[in-house]
Amino acid sequence: MDRPYDIVLFGASGFTGALTAAYLAEFAGPAVTWAMAGRNRTKMEALGIDVPIMYADAADPASLAELAARARVVVTTVGPYIRYGEPLVAACAEAGTHYLDLTGEPEFVDRMYLRHHATAVRTGARLVHACGFDSIPFDLGVLFTVEQLPEHVPLTVSGFLRVHGSASGGTFHSAVSILARRRHGSEAAALRRTTEPAPAGRRVSAGPGGLRYVGGWALPMPTVDPRIVGHSARLLDRYGPDFTYRQHYAVRRLPTALTMAGGAAALAALARIPPARDRLLTRLRPGDGPSPEQRARNWFKVTFVGEGGGRRVVTEVAGGDPGYGETAKMLAESALCLAFDDVPDRAGQLTTAAALGRPLIDRLQRAGLTFTVRDRTRP
Repeated sequence: MDRPYDIVLFGASGFTGALTAAYLAEFAGPAVTWAMAGRNRTKMEALGIDVPIMYADAADPASLAELAARARVVVTTVGPYIRYGEPLVAACAEAGTHYLDLTGEPEFVDRMYLRHHATAVRTGARLVHACGFDSIPFDLGVLFTVEQLPEHVPLTVSGFLRVHGSASGGTFHSAVSILARRRHGSEAAALRRTTEPAPAGRRVSAGPGGLRYVGGWALPMPTVDPRIVGHSARLLDRYGPDFTYRQHYAVRRLPTALTMAGGAAALAALARIPPARDRLLTRLRPGDGPSPEQRARNWFKVTFVGEGGGRRVVTEVAGGDPGYGETAKMLAESALCLAFDDVPDRAGQLTTAAALGRPLIDRLQRAGLTFTVRDRTRP
């Protein structure tokens, strides 16, 4: 596309947006033409990054249409996406502009499929959600695991997350929004199931796992990640004729597991009560986030156990600060991959595995994330 910018980053003045801008400034290279966009020019100028700045506002569709028309790839960190995200998705789908975000909101992903997938297929746009810690380690980790197993056979993969991290205000607000809108999310998911075509002659099942003891305690992990993995498996025949994925949060001690489960249940209950929800949202404000010292201590590891065709493989995806340092890296490398690499020729609402696949795994490995095979055995 003959457009002035390879990449435009929308929301560069926010916490994660600023980290993404800093990553692009350091690693994109002089051949990449990119710009920042947002409402507040002063805040973007304060970042000290010498790239063009565009005005754009989530409440101003004309500004978003202009943004989409001037970029090959648009990246957005402006959430909660269910509140602010759709106008930019619509603009990119209509303009044939590739779109990436950081959403972990299942309702948003489902509603964008229902409303904009067909337009993106027509214009050639790739709409790729969840390009950060939600859900790249899980989506690409499963793809990496599947690649180690035989083809054309039933496959099962289980994922186990261990993490030490901190939440920003934007992430906390998005999480509370998801919990408060569970009924709306269920309605969107049900409607999508009635309209999205099933893979011909293949079966896919993906969701949170059950409570298990596997040398430590594995808890159900009902995040957006299994849905993203399931979408990848429906799009890619390499996942076999009968694919099952289950995702868990791993802790060593039962008291820790019980405390986490109780805390999650309490947060879900409070999020559905408006006065309690308003009080919760004052605890962290958008733009707040962990310090560089805190982020330096954070890390994540996801272990995958895959079986099929008489083979068993254990793989691992690991990195540093999951929510911010590594998320900024994942989002920026996804944008560079989509703009410049030899990626699959697909359009519409896609996943990182289906839209970017092995080229993005290779990029992330060069950038410091690890994708390793720990064990190969026969069950």
